[in-house]
Amino acid sequence: MKRQIIDTISAYETIIIHRHVRPDPDAYGSSFGLKEILKKTYPEKKIYVVGEHEETLTFLTKPDILRDDQFEGALIIVTDTANTERIDDQRYTSGAFLIKIDHHPNDDAYGDLFWVNTQASSVSEMIYELYEEGKGIANWQMCDAAARLLFAGIVGDTGRFMFQSTSQKTFDTAGDLIKYNFDRTELFNGMYEVDRNLLHLQGHIYQHFIMDENGAAYIKLPVETLKDFGVTASETSLLVGSLGNVKGIKAWIMFIEEEDQIRVRLRSKGPVINELAKQYGGGGHALASGASVYSWNEVDEVIAKLIKICK
Repeated sequence: MKRQIIDTISAYETIIIHRHVRPDPDAYGSSFGLKEILKKTYPEKKIYVVGEHEETLTFLTKPDILRDDQFEGALIIVTDTANTERIDDQRYTSGAFLIKIDHHPNDDAYGDLFWVNTQASSVSEMIYELYEEGKGIANWQMCDAAARLLFAGIVGDTGRFMFQSTSQKTFDTAGDLIKYNFDRTELFNGMYEVDRNLLHLQGHIYQHFIMDENGAAYIKLPVETLKDFGVTASETSLLVGSLGNVKGIKAWIMFIEEEDQIRVRLRSKGPVINELAKQYGGGGHALASGASVYSWNEVDEVIAKLIKICK
């Protein structure tokens, strides 16, 4: 499969890379990391990454802005996106050929060609694996910028190498990437330093979350609370893992109210929670998933189901 992807990439002049909405470091790391590798390897090609910019990831880079006509005849590559509904920039259908590269369960097997590895810690790790294959058969080249982005993606999706998805291969890949010239301290600061108002909200979460005797926990963050702390809904993504430090917790949900929906961010230390996310139009990994609901009554339904899962 990797060989087919490499051969397909070599055949196109224009390559446009997409990722999922509300991107995280792996979405940026995999898409922009691939872009930097291809730019270094094929300087004559036109290579772009599109999608709405996430301000909290500005320290990594920013997407390109393209006209509709630039998609005509282009190769489209989508990274880190399980289903078509979550692809950022729906113009992905306007290209000539579509490749999916992902590590989520392949419930939506879209694309003319797809490579899905649910055992990979991150799609950034998969992109490095693709680079290694490309280096051998097509003289693919790594660069400092690509190494920095892929490293950030791996660190982000492994929770700084603490999640179960972290493997020997993950550490080997990270070890290869840090041989390149980029400032890891600066990168970690960009990923994990937060403003005081976000820390104050984190304190609120610790004070007000609810956990039952079976380790099922949740916190509700209505719009009014976010306004009180001066925090945007997207910024709360930096706090989803906070409750993982709580002794006795098995799985937890953070409910974040937005203008038109309530975001459901699920995390677990053991119980499988992605099937619960799928019941509400979402999905993801067994221990880290997301979904959306549209009323606080639905929120209570989700909580009740989480409690059953943790019993």
